[in-house]
Amino acid sequence: MKAIWNDTVLAESSDTIVVEGNHYFPRESIVTDYFTDSAQRSTCHWKGEAHYYTIAVGGEQNEDAAWFYPDPHAAANNIKDYVAFWKGVIVTE
Repeated sequence: MKAIWNDTVLAESSDTIVVEGNHYFPRESIVTDYFTDSAQRSTCHWKGEAHYYTIAVGGEQNEDAAWFYPDPHAAANNIKDYVAFWKGVIVTE
């Protein structure tokens, strides 16, 4: 699977985990040069607190377009250290 935004591959892996229709990519599969930490947080009742990344490619920014659970609840421990995408990021084979 690939995560693409602004014609740029942000992550690529054959080891994604699908949860609620979202592909979670292993952290080591993301191209870290495009990601910066965001102060944004949200809470899922069964996964825990999500943290976000802002993506920057080609002089454009996509605020809070990737998220991850650094310390998920036990039910979601399988996505610890995995990153998912939204806000126009295309996930495709």
